[in-house]
Amino acid sequence: MLIDILQITISFLVGGVVGFFIARHIMTKYLKKNPPINEEMIRTLMSGMGRTPTQKQVNQMMKQMQKYM
Repeated sequence: MLIDILQITISFLVGGVVGFFIARHIMTKYLKKNPPINEEMIRTLMSGMGRTPTQKQVNQMMKQMQKYM
């Protein structure tokens, strides 16, 4: 009886850990393939704030975005 409960608990823990790492791998792969923001979006956002961005500013923003992905 105790061994059965222990096996069920261990299998849930192992399944949760394995599921977490699989989901994490899939999400990082998806985000690299389809980034949530690109250079055109950054230009549009900065233009909407009344600024005309230079290519250097756009590159800096892209590097900051990629650092947190």
